[in-house]
Amino acid sequence: MRSLELEKEIESYFDRLWPICRSLTGEGVRDTLDILSEIVPMERYRVASGTKVFDWTVPKEWNIREAYITTPDGQRICDLKENNLHVISYSTPVDQEISYEELSKHVRTLPSMPKAIPYVTSYYRETWGFCMSEEQWQSLPKEGSYRVYIESDLEQGHLDYGECVLPGSTNREILFSTYVCHPSMANNELSGPLVQAFLYQKIAAMPKRKYTYRFVFAPETIGIIAYLDRVGGQLLEKLDAGYVLTCVGDRGDLTFKRSKRVDCLATRVAEHVLRYSGKKHEVIDFAVGGSDERQYCSPGFNLPVGSLMRTPYQRYKEYHTSFDNKDFISFEHMVDTINTYVDFVEVLELNDMYRNEVQFCEPQLGLRGLYPDSVDPDTDRENLHNLLHFLSFADGKTDLIEIAERRKTSALKFKEHVANCRAKGLI
Repeated sequence: MRSLELEKEIESYFDRLWPICRSLTGEGVRDTLDILSEIVPMERYRVASGTKVFDWTVPKEWNIREAYITTPDGQRICDLKENNLHVISYSTPVDQEISYEELSKHVRTLPSMPKAIPYVTSYYRETWGFCMSEEQWQSLPKEGSYRVYIESDLEQGHLDYGECVLPGSTNREILFSTYVCHPSMANNELSGPLVQAFLYQKIAAMPKRKYTYRFVFAPETIGIIAYLDRVGGQLLEKLDAGYVLTCVGDRGDLTFKRSKRVDCLATRVAEHVLRYSGKKHEVIDFAVGGSDERQYCSPGFNLPVGSLMRTPYQRYKEYHTSFDNKDFISFEHMVDTINTYVDFVEVLELNDMYRNEVQFCEPQLGLRGLYPDSVDPDTDRENLHNLLHFLSFADGKTDLIEIAERRKTSALKFKEHVANCRAKGLI
């Protein structure tokens, strides 16, 4: 699929997913997974409210149908149907006439961005509330009666998540993980699931795969904790590398956040690809402020999981506000993120400790049709030297990433040489 066609397809799914009011649980998550399942054939899992998962308990299921405030002069504001950020996520039902003073206890604004609606949650403390811009709040009359109305349910139900396992020729695994629990925000929410879904398509189309790939779509934190409660032991045994996809759709440069295991394969591959990509990028160390890498890298698991982003959470002013919208993101940059992750996968698949079957002196490449009849100094010499370099370091103990790093070039430049040498029985 050409880049422009892919951009348009991603945008069409974005437009369908954007209006859905997502949270940790409920119909919004299920509707989101339904749509993403058109791209990724995922298996669905449900965990009942009240289930103990490690140190956490799965919360009640929350669903909301309507919410608004009526001002003393009869205006309807903070309407859920206009923007689902207007209601604090997990708000309990309410239908009351209250004063401005009482309303002020249940309204959240962001004075530093007076035109923006903030995103606020109350997952584990039962309360209710609304969010609005600071400008709107300051314009409201202080006298008179306000009606606050939230039609929601908070009751025993389920937490839902989806997983797709794409088998390879080995049982060694690569993980891609993203979250599906935020309402209408573009970079902080929808970019991750969309990039991951279309990344799945790219990997599924590969004719051969060494690795088995897991794709997880779950509510952030509690969803991944529940997921690890089910498969954590298996990941400890089989996972070679993993990546959390979040904030991957804005126009910023690429940023890679290392795993807590600094020299793990996930970090080595990411830093290698980015180093030779020609793209502006930044590499940052692991820190607990972030997303689900905190769970994957928790002390008991300490899995080799990092995160490739564009502008990280909290580094852009639109983060967790209504300004994180379609205008803020770029579908072209989302495709670029997908392609960068594909490069990660190609290096993962290509990387191995190859052994040159001719260990004493150089092999006779001409007899195997691997040596050119003549060498153009401007075009062929580098390619030939890459081949000779690869065979010189193919000792069965040095992996391809290190071989490429010694040559100060990308491991992807050895893809043809690996294939040709394997076809000739030379490695």
